[in-house]
Amino acid sequence: MKQVHIATFGCQMNDQDSRMMAQILAGYDYEVTDRIDQADLILVNTCSIRQKAEDKTYSLLGRLKRLKTINPRLVIGVGGCVAQQEGEKLLEKVPYLDLVFGTKLIPRLPEMIRGVEEDGIRLARTDLLQPLSYPVLPDSRKSPFPPIKASVTIMQGCNNYCTYCVVPFVRGREESRSSREILSEVKTLVNQGVKEILLLGQNVNSYGQNRPGELTFARLLGHLEEISGLERIRFTTSHPKDLSRELTACFGQLSKLCEHIHLPVQAGSNAILGRMNRRYTREIYLEKIQALRERYPTIAVTSDVIVGFPGETRKDFEQTLELLQAVRFDDLFSFKYSDRPLTRARLFPDQVEAEEKGRRLKKLQAFQKEVTLARNKALEGTVQSVLVDGLSKKSPFEWTGRTRTNKVVNFSGPPELLGRTLPVKIEKATLHSLKGSTQLKAMELEKVHGN
Repeated sequence: MKQVHIATFGCQMNDQDSRMMAQILAGYDYEVTDRIDQADLILVNTCSIRQKAEDKTYSLLGRLKRLKTINPRLVIGVGGCVAQQEGEKLLEKVPYLDLVFGTKLIPRLPEMIRGVEEDGIRLARTDLLQPLSYPVLPDSRKSPFPPIKASVTIMQGCNNYCTYCVVPFVRGREESRSSREILSEVKTLVNQGVKEILLLGQNVNSYGQNRPGELTFARLLGHLEEISGLERIRFTTSHPKDLSRELTACFGQLSKLCEHIHLPVQAGSNAILGRMNRRYTREIYLEKIQALRERYPTIAVTSDVIVGFPGETRKDFEQTLELLQAVRFDDLFSFKYSDRPLTRARLFPDQVEAEEKGRRLKKLQAFQKEVTLARNKALEGTVQSVLVDGLSKKSPFEWTGRTRTNKVVNFSGPPELLGRTLPVKIEKATLHSLKGSTQLKAMELEKVHGN
């Protein structure tokens, strides 16, 4: 079999797209390899949401020139958001690049690769008008363990056009898959042994709005709740403006829906939120957080924040810190603003100096680290329900899993634990994970799971 190496940058959506690439190519005699120097085909799945992510793409492509020189028959392709954004210009920038394919053209990857290999032509295809297609294929990943968790894309694209964001230009307009197709895919995955599903989309809260007569997102969750064998449901990402009362009510109402939500706020200043075109205020955001916590007091809330957006004053930044103090997020993904191609914000005046953006980010992250650690330490001494999904990265002699609130827990235990959901006592909390223990023996585990 031929060898394909897939390098992935960016979000969970890109991770899922890379898995689809591997699954499709497996049907064309390609086997995934971690050895980039042994590959017959190298695919780079890219992200352009921030400049740093885009820089990683060009850095890797620069290193691939040597491999192409050694092996002229090596095929190098670039997909994902940078490919969609740059198109044919990428072929000009990187003369040894063979293929550029857009975010909606993954199902056509085999025929494009065949065109490069057989005809010796360089291709750039980035048509966003292609219909959304996610074929359900057997998992081609090699692993000593059966799959416990899986991601399912339920929609792609975005209609919001936040002034800093390139997603609508590289993923297109919102397009939802049919609920029938989604439910069928989830059932297939559960039959393969999957216990936990992560639903993916640029804005899952608006699922179905572009398909007349389709289920709302909350109703889709209700149908997934009924699938026998499925234990946990998660989703990402949510736009605050589309967080409905119906969806909020699902927490605590649906037993399989995990008590965690990622709800990007981006800024705590109404002036900056307006310039970002977020279409909500800090007051509305705080009301929605309050409604979530009234519904389920221990729900974990994580978020995204951009510092140094054009025009952000020190007062605006302080209002962001005040919002963080009021909400006390479980965790936070924070970034310095960077201009992105095609977006409106790149034309805004009043750019914040790089050094000032760095100072603000450092201050914000220092505060959030204290909050995250405090929220984790509050779990010490408690017993949490943990789905065991693999071996710990910290020790080959420990298992790892996540609580329903999406906290990583590492603990020791017998080999029968993989794929089990069991109570774990939290003994120690750190910034990024929890250390726990279970006293259950193999026989007691069988009783817990009714085997």
